[in-house]
Amino acid sequence: MPSKTSPRPADRHETSLYTAVKRHLELLGFAAKGEICDCDIVAIRVPDDPFLVIVEMKLSFNLELVLQAVDRLPMADEIWLAVRASTRGRDRDSRVQKLCRLLGFGLLRVSPGSGRVDVLTEPGPYRPRINERRRSRLLDEHRRRQGDPAHGGSTRQPIMTAYRQRALACAAQLRDGPQPVRALRSSAHDASAILLRNVYGWFERERRGIYRLTTVGEAALSRWPPPHPAADGLAGVASI
Repeated sequence: MPSKTSPRPADRHETSLYTAVKRHLELLGFAAKGEICDCDIVAIRVPDDPFLVIVEMKLSFNLELVLQAVDRLPMADEIWLAVRASTRGRDRDSRVQKLCRLLGFGLLRVSPGSGRVDVLTEPGPYRPRINERRRSRLLDEHRRRQGDPAHGGSTRQPIMTAYRQRALACAAQLRDGPQPVRALRSSAHDASAILLRNVYGWFERERRGIYRLTTVGEAALSRWPPPHPAADGLAGVASI
C-alpha cells in the first residue's frame, strides 16, 4: 500500500503541474500555451509588443531542469522553473533558491491537488543576448496554434502543432472525396505545400492538381478532430 505522502499516479508526471501554472500565468495577464517548440509552457503578454515567458516543469528540482532553462534564456524575457511541492525536497532548500537568483530564473512551487502556486524566487536581471530566430519561432507558433491542444510536459506522443492543425483541416475537407488543391486553400493558405510534402502520409495525388485522403489520413481524423477555424491569421510556415 502506498504511503500517505506518495504521489498519486496522475501526479507522477509534469503534466500534473500544468493546469495550476497556466492558471497562475493567466491571472498575471498572460496567454499561456503548452508544448511550443520543445518548451513546456510559453506565455505571452501584450501581443503587439510581446513580453515572452517560458516555464519549464519537473516533479523535482534537478540538473536537467536547470540545463533546459539555460538553453531557453536567449529566447525569452523571463524564465521560470516550476516544481511539485514537497515536504523535504529541494524546493525547500535555500541553496536552490539562491542558485535560481544567481542564474536569473524564477522558481515556482506547485501543489497539483490544491492548485496552489507559490513564488519562491522572482526572475533576476541577468539577460543574455536575444536569439531573434528562436524567439520568432516561439512567437509564430504561439500565434498560429489554434486553442491550446497540448498540455505542457507531454512526452512520447505527437504534439499538436499549428502545422499539424492545418494538415488536419485539409484532411477533413478531403474526407468527402478528392478535391483540387485550390479548393483546399480555404482550409490552409499553404495547402499546396502541405499536400506536396505529405509529411504524415495523409494525402495521395489522384491526378495532377487533385488529391485524396489515404487510410492513414482517415485514421488521423479519428484520432484528432479537425480544429475549428481560428480567429487569428495563419500566415507563414509553422514547425511540423
